[in-house]
Order: sequence, then structure tokens, then C-alpha cells
Amino acid sequence: MPNVTIYTKPYCPYCVRALTLLEKKGVDFTEIEAAFDPEKRQEMVQRSGGGTTFPQIFIGERHIGGCDEMMELERAGKLDPLLQGA
Repeated sequence: MPNVTIYTKPYCPYCVRALTLLEKKGVDFTEIEAAFDPEKRQEMVQRSGGGTTFPQIFIGERHIGGCDEMMELERAGKLDPLLQGA
């Protein structure tokens, strides 16, 4: 199973929604609170190709976008195969 990394900010409803889905699926993930840490925020922007909104989600090295994009993958049945490394 690839490592999942999610860059978040406190009190972000989209971050909570994304984290809740990952927890519901039993996915181990690394959460990085980047909103108030300039180095972590810059890392997030560089890794995501310019994404500045929260959350920014990565499965392995693949940037899947934010909460809306992850929910779309889930609705399309494409999230589980990504999480399983397929």
C-alpha cells in the first residue's frame, strides 16, 4: 500500500472530510499541518505543482488534488485501487 500524505490546516472542513474518509477506509496516512509553517507550505506547493488550497493529497508520489478530487475518485470507484497501489 503506498504512503498517503495529506497537507492540512486547522479547522478546515475539507481537510476534516478528507481525513474522515481515509480513517473510515483504514488507511495509514501522514498528516502535515502546513498552514502556518512556511517551509511545509512551500513544500506542499512545490509537490502539488502550485496547489495552495487545503488539503493537498498525495498517494505515493502521485498528487491527486484536494478533497473534491479525492471524493470524485471515491464516487468513480477509482480511489481504492490507488490506495492499494494498483
